[in-house]
Amino acid sequence: MGQKINPLGLRLGTTQRHHSLWFAEPKNYSKGLQEDQKIRDCIKNFVRDCIKKNIKIKKKIPSDETIISRIEIQKSIDVIKVIIYTSFPDLPKFLRKGKPQRIQELQTNVEKRFHSVNHKLNIAITIITKPYGQPTILAEYIATKLKERIPIRLLMKNAIQKPIALGNTKGIQIQIAGRIDGKEIARVEWIREGRVPLQTIRAKIDYCSYTVRMVYGVLGIKIWIFAGEE
Repeated sequence: MGQKINPLGLRLGTTQRHHSLWFAEPKNYSKGLQEDQKIRDCIKNFVRDCIKKNIKIKKKIPSDETIISRIEIQKSIDVIKVIIYTSFPDLPKFLRKGKPQRIQELQTNVEKRFHSVNHKLNIAITIITKPYGQPTILAEYIATKLKERIPIRLLMKNAIQKPIALGNTKGIQIQIAGRIDGKEIARVEWIREGRVPLQTIRAKIDYCSYTVRMVYGVLGIKIWIFAGEE
């Protein structure tokens, strides 16, 4: 049997870095992981709910675009820094509107969820200029089109051209597994364009594993994007 490993975990310390940067004693490690998950869920739910309530902002966002690509958390002795990576350029302006400002309300909600008065929370926002170069955003695009019943082979061909057209990728591979098109027997469909050297550690590869719930079951989407060697 093949022995598989996560492409991101294989390259930690070379071309990849952790999305959570902090140190803890072994007995407190699980507690730190749970806190990170609560912070990420709180931020994503807050931003999603605010955008749903604001019709003007909702119209500016394509239905196939993910607002938040990833969230990095950096913890020190008394400060927690949260960096939100987003493909929506108007998100900083949107969060600074309102009385009180939405970003202050978000900070208060996260601090309540975190249950700590000894840490100061700082929230920073980074704009992603080429969103379809991020596997998370591309996977969300594929999931949205799958729910619209787009033919899977046509969808994969169209999706694989989006990051290639940006010119910042040297190869991409997309794989979809499950009961595709509602068939009784599950199967795997995949497509590749360019080079995707999964065994080369110095290769900078972005990876995403995403699940989408359909009427006939769950489909799994995996995306590998090769950006070059370091």
